[in-house]
Amino acid sequence: MNSEEQQFLNDLDKRLWNAADRLRSNVNPSDYMHVVLGLVFLKYVSDAFQERRAELQAAFSNPEHDYYLGPDAGDLLEQELEARDYYLEKNVFWVPALARWDFIRSNAKVLNGTVLQVKNGKTFDYEFKSIGRLLDDALEAVEKDNPKLKGVLDKSYARWRVDDALPGLIDAFSDVPFNHGSLKAKDILGHVYEYFLGEFSIAAGKRGGEFYTPKSIVSLIVEMLQPYQGRVYDPCCGSGGFFVQSERFVEEHGGKVGQISIYGQEANPTTWRLASMNMAIRGLDFDFGKEPASTYTRAQHPDLRADFIMANPPFNMKAWKDGVKDDDVRWKYGVPPDGNANFAWMQHMIHHLAPHGSMALLLANGSMSSSTNNEGEIRKAIVEADLVECMVALPGQLFTNTQIPACIWFLTKSKAARGSGNSAWKDRQGQTLFIDARKLGYMKDRVLRDFKPEDVARVANTFHAWKRGEAVDEPGYAKAATLADIRAHDHVLTPGRYVGAAAQEDDGEPFDQKMARLTATLSEQFAESARLEAAIRHNLAGLGYPLQPPAPAQG
Repeated sequence: MNSEEQQFLNDLDKRLWNAADRLRSNVNPSDYMHVVLGLVFLKYVSDAFQERRAELQAAFSNPEHDYYLGPDAGDLLEQELEARDYYLEKNVFWVPALARWDFIRSNAKVLNGTVLQVKNGKTFDYEFKSIGRLLDDALEAVEKDNPKLKGVLDKSYARWRVDDALPGLIDAFSDVPFNHGSLKAKDILGHVYEYFLGEFSIAAGKRGGEFYTPKSIVSLIVEMLQPYQGRVYDPCCGSGGFFVQSERFVEEHGGKVGQISIYGQEANPTTWRLASMNMAIRGLDFDFGKEPASTYTRAQHPDLRADFIMANPPFNMKAWKDGVKDDDVRWKYGVPPDGNANFAWMQHMIHHLAPHGSMALLLANGSMSSSTNNEGEIRKAIVEADLVECMVALPGQLFTNTQIPACIWFLTKSKAARGSGNSAWKDRQGQTLFIDARKLGYMKDRVLRDFKPEDVARVANTFHAWKRGEAVDEPGYAKAATLADIRAHDHVLTPGRYVGAAAQEDDGEPFDQKMARLTATLSEQFAESARLEAAIRHNLAGLGYPLQPPAPAQG
């Protein structure tokens, strides 16, 4: 993406957010997000459909194309343009006439009961009394004609009673083009969808973390794991951010998105729908199970062994163990405590990891050092099994929903040498890399911190260099430790214990001279302090409030 395209997206974000923000006076905060994102989804599937339709029309009219219909196609052209298979073969959702954006926009301001007719391959009569009812029926029609979306779309526009605000919002979204420069429909509306998720996450505070992981952290994990191909799994997938970033990573490195298979699970029905819509908008094939469900009690992918697993589960989750037995096959390294699910998430992921798979897990910092309720013994067992590949300590204030300090665990089933050439990994058995990234990043506003692209690149490059067998030790930042080193620290995995203090630059001033200079400066400051104290006592005494002398020191 060039700078002009990035500026286009930035301007589009602001324009659409300002348009959507008008809903605040009409909609409860909990529903605000769904009103907007449902429209984004309808706009995308309609634009993608129309884009494919234009391609087909050109092909049917081109004598050199296999789809050419001849000079007198007539009604046959219209029939072929409405043939569903032409769209499905390109992974484009079939959009019935009722749900096409032009039809919705042209009737958005019709608020009284009427009968509408549209001729698009066939004629149908449709009676509606509100634009909200029309949108619900449009979403119902899309679901009915695309089984992949069954139960995904939130059909509640009539219930929200936002008819007065919808026409203006529909007009605003109508101005979003489905291409700009090199950007296509899924690029533009996928970006809009992600932008709105982030903004709603900030607005929703704590609850926002249920569906959104900061983009920079997702980027860091994806850059470190490098999911080029294979099965990618997230057992608490939120809105699907890891999958979106994996798609980008593959495309940016010249791969084919079809080489990765996406598997996810999410218990929250609202978030499950958001994730499914996010994948659909980007044209990604995905399997999130038949329904939203608990990863612990109703696993949707029980036999999956994934090549890459990435997750940001709720930190220190308490109520998780109802219906889960202590002899569960997943608890290979110890039974997780009832009051904290950190090591339950970790062991669930290890259980679903392929023999040469790799995983990344965001957890609260306490997971690296806690020794209560069997957590220390579980961590020890995982370390002794040589599964821990890298530990990354993150800076604070990265999350919109929590101020709990966090870290990233990178684990793998195999540290043995593999690959060849520039992509070869050295044998790293018995070794773990520690990275202290707490000083990286910048404050993007008064509340939130973020990583710069160069911060992400620095950490990822350090990790990859270590895997290639290069020396990466840097005081205060990175340390390749042995299993014996970790044992010496009682299996505590806090990076600060291993990387040490950063080396101080030599300013060239001899120690004796520096000490004399600093002592003289301190004496001057003491003298100034005494002068100010005397002046304050004098002024207070003049006002009739003499300050009592300090009590003599004891001992």
